[in-house]
Amino acid sequence: MTRFQPRWLPFAMGSLPHADVGKAWETVLRYLPSIPSWPQLPRRAYRESMYAQFGERFPGITVEDQRVYVDRRKDLDAGLERLYLAYLEDEVDYGELAESYAAGLHALLAGRVALPEGVTAVKGHVTGPISWGLTIVDQNQRPILYDEVLADAVGKHLRLKAAWQERELARVFAHTIVMIDEPYMASFGSSFVSLSRDQAIGLLEEVFAGLHGIKGVHCCGNTDWSVLLSTSTDILSLDAYDYAETLALYPKEVARYLERGGILAWGIVPSGPAIESETVESLVERLHHAIALLVDKGVPEETLFGMGLVSPSCGLGSLKPDLVDRVLDLTAGVAAEMQRRYGADDADDADDAGEAGEAMEAASE
Repeated sequence: MTRFQPRWLPFAMGSLPHADVGKAWETVLRYLPSIPSWPQLPRRAYRESMYAQFGERFPGITVEDQRVYVDRRKDLDAGLERLYLAYLEDEVDYGELAESYAAGLHALLAGRVALPEGVTAVKGHVTGPISWGLTIVDQNQRPILYDEVLADAVGKHLRLKAAWQERELARVFAHTIVMIDEPYMASFGSSFVSLSRDQAIGLLEEVFAGLHGIKGVHCCGNTDWSVLLSTSTDILSLDAYDYAETLALYPKEVARYLERGGILAWGIVPSGPAIESETVESLVERLHHAIALLVDKGVPEETLFGMGLVSPSCGLGSLKPDLVDRVLDLTAGVAAEMQRRYGADDADDADDAGEAGEAMEAASE
């Protein structure tokens, strides 16, 4: 964590709507040159959708007719034995993503993508165990997370997927970030998800334990943020455009998280039609208001202004390319403005604190 200072850099989740790998990478490097994220391209192939993409080699996994599921009629025991042996021996190669599942990643690994100067970290991503385990069902439509044996296998499988990805990215650039995408955490605690707090944390920590660099988790809806904040995550990414108020319900947990060096990736740029009516100025104002909600409850503003990233509220794979350009252009614009105000060197911290205080007063009015 000491190697990485967020400084309000632009940041994004991985999915893009492009079918062409080269054009997708052009978009990434144009708007996200400091923390480029390999593009997940679900429109290029179904295997690149967020649930199919990380299923390769899971026991009984079946991909057919735009559907991915676990077929219990297959020999699950043999598959489970291979998975557990790889896990126990830390055989990271088991988690390899084939090029047919991740063309954007392999373009980077093969040297077909030239990273620009000034890169801070390269970013990867994996679908989280809670979301993956609740979405992947067996042939009887029962989520595999509700099967004790398969639920344990999900965490170990995705741990190896994340670990392989981190290792390969580190060969391209020394500093890495691997994000766990957990949209289903928005349903945690509801009648739709039968999962305890300890189970949720345990699954996330299983995946995190395979990572040595910077790690993070993303949830694009409302959730019990205390669960995610209590994990070992280094970055918490949230939809701050619609759900900043819900994060402010947990000021003590946020303060402890920031105190240990945690970073907030503020998804203040809406990844949908709402972007049409927004500007850099309106989004910067909205971001200040989101931060003010926490400051008003006692979270130190200096820490909040020092540990932030700017991002879209969610992935962009379902949008039209021209809308993606607008979302990422505004993301870069908001990041540049926040850097101008608060991203200066330590010698300017006093001036930054004064400007932050003025902005907080305005946001509270």
